[in-house]
This record gives sequence, structure tokens and C-alpha cells, in this order.
Amino acid sequence: MTITRRQFGRLGLGASGLLALPAALKPGLAGASAPRHGISAFDDLAYGPDFTHFAYANPDAPKGGTFSTGFGGVTFDSLNPFILKGNPAIGLDLTLDTLMAPADDEPDAMYALVAETATVAEDHSAVEFALHPEARFADGSPITPDDVLFTVEALQRDGHPRYRIALQNVSATEVTGARSIRFAFDTARPLRDMPMIVAGLPVLSRAGWEGRNFADTTLDPILTSGPYSVEDAEPGRRITYRRREDYWARDLPVNRGRHNFDRIRIEYFRDRSATFEGFKAGAFTFYEEFWSKLWATAYDFPAIQRGDVKREEIPDQRPAGTQGFWFNLRREKFADPRTREAIASVFDFEWSNRTLFFDLYTRTDSLFEGGGALEAAGAPTPAELALLEPLAADLPAGVLEGAAYVPPVSDGSGRIRRTLRNAAKLLDEAGWSVVDGTRTNAAGEPLEIEFLLVSEGFGRITTPYIKNLERIGIKATARTIDPAQYKRRTDDFDFDITVQRYAMSLTPGVELRDYFYSANANTAGSRNLAGVDSPVVDHLIDVIERAEDRESLNAAVRALDRVLRAMHIWVPQWSKAAHHIAYWDIYGRPEIKPAYDRGVIGTWWIDSDKQARLADQIGE
Repeated sequence: MTITRRQFGRLGLGASGLLALPAALKPGLAGASAPRHGISAFDDLAYGPDFTHFAYANPDAPKGGTFSTGFGGVTFDSLNPFILKGNPAIGLDLTLDTLMAPADDEPDAMYALVAETATVAEDHSAVEFALHPEARFADGSPITPDDVLFTVEALQRDGHPRYRIALQNVSATEVTGARSIRFAFDTARPLRDMPMIVAGLPVLSRAGWEGRNFADTTLDPILTSGPYSVEDAEPGRRITYRRREDYWARDLPVNRGRHNFDRIRIEYFRDRSATFEGFKAGAFTFYEEFWSKLWATAYDFPAIQRGDVKREEIPDQRPAGTQGFWFNLRREKFADPRTREAIASVFDFEWSNRTLFFDLYTRTDSLFEGGGALEAAGAPTPAELALLEPLAADLPAGVLEGAAYVPPVSDGSGRIRRTLRNAAKLLDEAGWSVVDGTRTNAAGEPLEIEFLLVSEGFGRITTPYIKNLERIGIKATARTIDPAQYKRRTDDFDFDITVQRYAMSLTPGVELRDYFYSANANTAGSRNLAGVDSPVVDHLIDVIERAEDRESLNAAVRALDRVLRAMHIWVPQWSKAAHHIAYWDIYGRPEIKPAYDRGVIGTWWIDSDKQARLADQIGE
């Protein structure tokens, strides 16, 4: 399961279980704010303590019916999403409650859920949560501070590395009362985001795990407290979630008007082509299209023509994400940044966009594409220079003097002779000579690379790219493997180049440690796929996590963006500021879409009149 701040907030976790709190914290939270119904990194909360529902949710939405969707080229074999082992099912977050819940129309605000209030130390060195007196697990047992403590202990001991990475700043935890628990944070580390990190903790039942090994995969549902429970799971085929009528938090402000479907069914298919055919046939009723060719050419089937299936673009105000071909810097052949720059430069996006993508995308330049003030552009600003100049001795070439790196731009004709010449020159400088048409180093080793892929659709993209690489003497191949193999190989960093998309936040912070921090470059299962190991990058991430206002945060993120782009750790791909969705016309929705989420599963509902009209067309 991809772990992002929007999914479960920003986690925080100690390294060795329940530790003694510093004596200064035991009497209370020195300099603490009053208990509050919500927390945020910088901004005032948009919703006051008496708010009744989120603005993007319809509190009068009808309940009932089934939401169904499909995915191709993926699988699952576990219902335990908290560990490295196994492939967890999609949608398990539907079964989980967290201490506080994110608002999808604010950059990083979180509001009361399992925790009724949060009391944050003025310097963010600690936070105390008071649990809601009605909070219950699905079996009716109360959620207690001891369950929160068990969650921390289990995740720190056996959890996925992403949890341990995100939670390493918690220095102590203590149950402080029948309904309260306190987290203290390492004051030598960044503190700003730590209250939100732990506010996003999923809460698990200590009793529910008795006699079970937390580190094992399982197909037995886990005892949780969220709005849905697992009703049926057929590994690799489908999973169905059932809405809990007895859900304890259904009428809390963060939930009113949400979780409207009685069931949510997720169908698994062998590949994307089979998935699309299943959607056309009515096997499921909602589909997000990620392939531009299909979006441009395949949506003319009879149900579209009749008006039974609708398609639309939903604007997306979040950063577009960081998608690209990522180099494995652990491989000696990629040690020289000139080699990486040469390889990256001959990916002809403009030709691909015109020929393969029907001009539906824009080129990604920044690792924070679509993030506005987070993106580096042109020469460094004075605020960026103030951060970068003290690091001058360790900076990549050109960071201080020139504009932020952008890939070469072609005319889309497929003729990129100048780019090929420049790439060849870079390879020469990096010590790769041409011997019998093949780039070879001083030891006589050829420059050979393999693209490791999990999606059959990338073949049409890598094939022309490989031809360009061959033109500069590089032997390149592409290999598509099944999802289970792909997970094992990427968890173990066993690849040359692979494709990945990282979700970026409007308030970047702890997730950057997982993506780019040196300490995680060789941690199996971490998302530092590239193996970035740079003291400059580490320092800038520390600065980002310590920023005290958005202006300072934005400057530090731009500086990091500028450095990472100059390191040539990836081949940037493409993005679009919208979701392409298609659905059988059985849904109703609120008038307002949340700014930072699709809002589909959370706030849509079944329109019974529309569904009755289409009853003979679909299998719902």
C-alpha cells in the first residue's frame, strides 16, 4: 500500500517501544496550546470547532448500492498492509480509522476522529491526544490509549520500512490517562510536522492481534474501526468491502455525508486491456483511465453513444507527482552524472506526446511539478541562494550559476540529431568510448541497461527510447515482469532503470526522507529507489522539515528541486492536471469537489433512479 500523508496523515514512531518521557514533560505539555479539534502545519484551520461537515460532502446524501472499479496488471495476496512482506489488497484504508482525519480541501489540516482533541506543545516537541469516549472497534470493544501504544510498538518492531522511516522522530510515548496518550519528539530532529504525523496513525486493536504474528501476511481480516470491513476477498480476483451500519463515527463532522456506498468492490484483471473490456461490458461501473491512447481513441463504444457511460476530466489541484524512469545509482555504470544526463536527454518527449499520447500531456521538468511556488524555475532566488551558497563545495555543477535544469525540447519530428550529438559528447567525457559501435568503458565493459517494467503498456514508450539509446552506442532492453516479481526486485533494488511515480504534498516534509534521504538508500523496501546518497540533499530535507512558514518552506523545496534535477537521478516523464474518468451513469455527487482529492469514493452516492434505468445494462 502506498503510504502518503493524505492517506493516513504524517506518521511518527519511536525506535524501541515505550520509553520514559523526559521529566520536564511528565507534569504536562510546557507551553502547550489549549486542546483543539484540529491541527495544521502552518495555516489557520478552515473549519471551526462547531463545524458540522466538510464543505465538499453532502450531509443528506443517500446511503446504499455498490461502487465498483477495476485494476489491471496488479494482484494481492494479503490483508495486512502494514508490513513489507506480501502484496496487500487495494482499499484496505477503507477499514482503518486514524487518530485524526485529513480535510481534502486544505493543504495539510487534520480534524478529530478517534482523537477528540489534540494538545500541541508550543515548540511542537510533544502532543497529547484525548480519545473520543465513543470510539469503538468493529467488534464493539472500546479503543483505548493502550491500543494506540500497541500500534506504535507493532509498527516500530515489524512495520514496513516506510512506517519506521516516517516515525523515527518519536522519542517517547506514554499513556497519560484512561482516554489520553502523549507523544514526545526528539528535539534534535525536525519537529514541525510531528504532531500531524502521529495524528495520522491508524489505530489497531491489541486484543485483536493476540495469537497472531504482526509480521506475517494474512487473508484473515484484521480487527479495525473504520467505516468499512472486508466482506469477501479472493486473492488476485476481487475484494469487497461492506459499509458498517454500526460504525461508531458515522455522524462525526469529518464523516457526515461521506462513506455512502453499502459496498465497494474492486476487481482485479490480468492487464489493462482486459480491465477496459470489463468496464465496457458493465463488470464494474467506475474507471480512471491512465492511458492516453485509449482515452483519445477507444471511448466510442455503444454505451458511450447511448449516454449510459459518461466520461469527463476532473481538475486536480494537487502537485502532479514525480513520475519518471529512475536510475539505480547503486550501479557503478551510473556513477557519473554525465552518463545519466546523456541517457535521459535522448528520451524524446515531444515526439512521444504527439505520436503516442495524442498531445494530452505536458513534460515534467520539476520533481514538484504542478506545485506552483514549490517548483524551481530560472536562476536561484535570493532565498534559495542563502540556502545553497554555504553548500557550494558539494553542489552539482551549475546549480548556483544557471537556471534550473530542464530536459532538451525537440520539435516532435523524431529528428533529434543535436541532442544525440550532445549526449555522445557527454558519454565521451564520462569515459564511455565507442568500440565496434558499442559504448565501452576503460575496463572493456559495454554500457548495457535494462528497463524493468510491470505494465505491458510501457513497451510502446520504451521501444522508440531504446532506438535513440542505440544510436549513441548504448545496448538497452526492456523487461516486463509480473507484479509479485516486480515488488521483490524493486524492494531489493535489483534493477537498472524502472518507472515510479511519487506523490508530492503541498506541504512537503517527512515523505522526502523516504524518497531521497541517504539513510534510506539501502533500506530494503524504502522508496529511495534511485539510491540518492547526498549530504546536500539530506541537509535541505532537514531545512524543509524545520521551515516555520510557507515562504521559507517553498524556498527550501525549490532549492532541493534544483539540486536533485542537476544530479540527473531520473528521466522525467509527463503529467496532466486532471483525472480522466469514465463511469456508468448511476452516480450522484456533491456540487463541490474537494480541491485535493477526486472525492469519488468518499463523497459520491448511488442515484437510485439512474441505477434503475441502467439495471439491465450492468451487473449491479
